[in-house]
Amino acid sequence: MTLSIHLAVLGPIENNVYFLVDDDSGDCVLIDPSFEPQTQLHLAREQRWQLRQIWLTHGHYDHIGGAKTVSEAFSPPLPIAMHPDSFAWAAAQPEKMKMGFKVDPLPGLDIPLAHDMWLDVVHGGPRKLVEVRDVSGHSPGSVLFYIPALEMAVVGDAIFQGSIGRTDFEESNHELLLKNIREQIYTLPDNTTLLPGHGPATTVAFEKANNPYVRA
Repeated sequence: MTLSIHLAVLGPIENNVYFLVDDDSGDCVLIDPSFEPQTQLHLAREQRWQLRQIWLTHGHYDHIGGAKTVSEAFSPPLPIAMHPDSFAWAAAQPEKMKMGFKVDPLPGLDIPLAHDMWLDVVHGGPRKLVEVRDVSGHSPGSVLFYIPALEMAVVGDAIFQGSIGRTDFEESNHELLLKNIREQIYTLPDNTTLLPGHGPATTVAFEKANNPYVRA
């Protein structure tokens, strides 16, 4: 089994959309499908990846915008994995949080995520390939996906290169985000590559030494 991860930067605010692929089987998970869902479906077909699941780091509109279209392009629809708190918030998301964009509502929550849960690229698969960690603070129920075999973690909007996720929203909690960065991100191996929802990748070691918002 060989895993790889592939990036597509899509939409008006340049969201990072990730494809986690089992190269041996072609089974693939789509993480944070943003805008341009047809582009994401085309990329998967072009590479002959078999989309099996959709994983969401959190419920902000720009990270879930393509989930319904991608899921319902298949029969049965692709299962959607998300923290229940994040799903509940997204379902009640006020229009002001969508910044004027039309965003399809999530069709359902098929795989409720929880802290310390392990995932396979195929739902219900026996392999413990990806660890779920709770990094709430930017929004309720935010999670990261840690992939030990790749020494990488998809962190959503919890942390960026030299920055952190916004906490000026009504549902945000600044102190909780800082706590979770220290306890859930900075405790990953220093050489772990952090793949954020926007912007360039970084590493745990770099952020511990340089992030002005939260030092180790």
